[in-house]
Amino acid sequence: MALLNRLKEYRARLGINQTELGKLAGVSRQTISLIERGDYSPSVTLALKLAKICGVQVEDIFEYEEDAS
Repeated sequence: MALLNRLKEYRARLGINQTELGKLAGVSRQTISLIERGDYSPSVTLALKLAKICGVQVEDIFEYEEDAS
């Protein structure tokens, strides 16, 4: 199971760095970095907050993909 995301792309569109996005979302730069790399799945609340900051729907940033087993 994987949660794919386009957070880095949307952050770039806003023209802000990971630290700035983290401050807007109330999390650390490290958390933003982990999410962008796919090493951390955010809570529903954080995912919704990030989508709101980016001005898009949560599904625009995050996509759930099941393993093809």
